[in-house]
Amino acid sequence: MKPEVSAFGWVPPFAQGLVRDLRVRWALREAGRDYDELLIGPQGQSSEDYRRLQPFGQVPAYRDEDVTLFESGAIVLHISEPCAPLLPTEPTARSRAKTWMFAALNTVEPPILFLNQLQMMKVDDANEIRRAVVGAANRRLGDLAAWLGDRPYLEGEFTAGDLLMTTVLRILRSTDLLAAFPTLTNYQQRCEARDAFQRALGDQLHTFQEHEPAVSG
Repeated sequence: MKPEVSAFGWVPPFAQGLVRDLRVRWALREAGRDYDELLIGPQGQSSEDYRRLQPFGQVPAYRDEDVTLFESGAIVLHISEPCAPLLPTEPTARSRAKTWMFAALNTVEPPILFLNQLQMMKVDDANEIRRAVVGAANRRLGDLAAWLGDRPYLEGEFTAGDLLMTTVLRILRSTDLLAAFPTLTNYQQRCEARDAFQRALGDQLHTFQEHEPAVSG
């Protein structure tokens, strides 16, 4: 059977290209694997059947002939295990790639996500919090840029660590934070220029276009 990836049938434009099933779609495209979509909406998220796939009602959930998984990082790791371009076969390089996968999700993403949430809040007392979060995000970005230096990718060759890191950096697209780090801007552009990313993004956006709600009135 083809792998099956759950995804929303539609999200508002500000979220399109950011929903985390993109990570899984990209990994599958890098691995040269086709897949099926399991499209859900708000009601589907809370259904008993879907909660058996994803206990928190989020996307993506994933299943293939071997496993049923949730959490995008765990799914990307599963897809990457037999895929040498995503996880090198040499043991040290393989471990380093996995380290960057965790770094993307546990070190770089949290302040970026918090900043993203603050931008959507309409509260008067968020400015001081925002300054602190921007400072934390900038420190992480500065450390990441310093590590990259002249490297094209985090460990020289593209791996699953770069895949996840790029999807984290995409969350900043509504801010100007990356403008201060040309190294990271170039890195993101380099990763997103990959054919597998373009195909994965096209898959997701095509689904949203097909299921865009009709505008009444």
